[in-house]
Amino acid sequence: MTAPVSEPGLAAGSTAPADHAPGAAVALLDDYRAGADRFLATPRRTLLTHGTAAEVPHDERPLTRRVSELLTGLRRPGRPVPLVLGAVPFAPDAPASLAVPATVRGAAPLAEDPLVALPAQEAADGAGWQVREWPAPEAYGAAVAAAVARMRAGEFDKVVLARTLELTAPTDPDLPAMLNRLARRDPSGYTFAVPSGPGRTLIGASPELLVARRGNRLTANPLAGSAPRSADLAEDVRRAVALLDSPKDLHEHAVVVDAVRRALAPLCGRLQVPERPTLVRTATMWHLSTTVVGEIAGPEVTALDLACALHPTPAVCGTPTDVARAVIAESEPFDRGAYTGMVGWQDADGDGEWVVTIRCAEAEGRTLRLFAGAGVVAQSSPEAETAETAAKFRTFLDAVGAAL
Repeated sequence: MTAPVSEPGLAAGSTAPADHAPGAAVALLDDYRAGADRFLATPRRTLLTHGTAAEVPHDERPLTRRVSELLTGLRRPGRPVPLVLGAVPFAPDAPASLAVPATVRGAAPLAEDPLVALPAQEAADGAGWQVREWPAPEAYGAAVAAAVARMRAGEFDKVVLARTLELTAPTDPDLPAMLNRLARRDPSGYTFAVPSGPGRTLIGASPELLVARRGNRLTANPLAGSAPRSADLAEDVRRAVALLDSPKDLHEHAVVVDAVRRALAPLCGRLQVPERPTLVRTATMWHLSTTVVGEIAGPEVTALDLACALHPTPAVCGTPTDVARAVIAESEPFDRGAYTGMVGWQDADGDGEWVVTIRCAEAEGRTLRLFAGAGVVAQSSPEAETAETAAKFRTFLDAVGAAL
């Protein structure tokens, strides 16, 4: 089954029809090939693009201006609205991997496709994986303890510290099969596979929408405060209820929601922020969740404007932001790259969806580097935060058939 294809250099965006036939979204998932393709599935749409018509340049202009000027230059009367799709890194001065695709195929959300319920092929990639933890759990726990001591001394309020797993295989990993398993495990989430640099692919399944814009309406869904799921139903429910009543996690969540409110308020004419969070679940984690909705102040405010105003939220960096960035640089012995950046799309009308880049890995040759982080506040313990990162690694470890 074939989904609609846009003209070369012009992307479907919000104006081209999407194929809602049963099997159309899964067909896009099955057709993904690493390298020239870009795949993004959200609760609103499924996109598969091929090739590159134009890349967003890296220069001294703000990223939002570079994207808008590129899209405006490609716009043609009576043609589908062009879009860019790709990844923006965590570091503000690092190059983004954003491009206007040569062709775009669109379909309804994966969660609405009945064929997504069919089981994915079992992971066979796990045989022969060599796994290296970086930093080791003990070193990570020591970094958490040092950050907690500094917070209790009043230096800052929160920092998100991450660690990585480096997986090396005897042969090139099967990225399309990994993407398929990730998407089928959480079809209601945000699944992606996009180039993140020469010879590198960013692949993952994020639960967190940074911001979406459709017309004059925006939606943001910050997540902060987490607990691992349990295979035992009674224990799983107990953990969910405990998370909703956890002073430490509720405080961590409130810090993030307040930051989202303050960042979006200048760009909005109206903003609605619920007083208390709800729960959202993935296959491996429970998260505290707040859905923020509003109306943008004017049509000139694009989805990427909103996303850049929010990025990075305290959910992936900390607060105050500048201090948290410095602590991250001192504490993490690796470059985050695209991890805790954002991945998504924006069209020439300013509509788009941007997702927080978590639950992900970066593939390069025979190596996969997995990332997971935990929000550290003054009430945190090294043991709990180390266990949280291990639980978050499970999303991708299950997709590749490896174990920690």
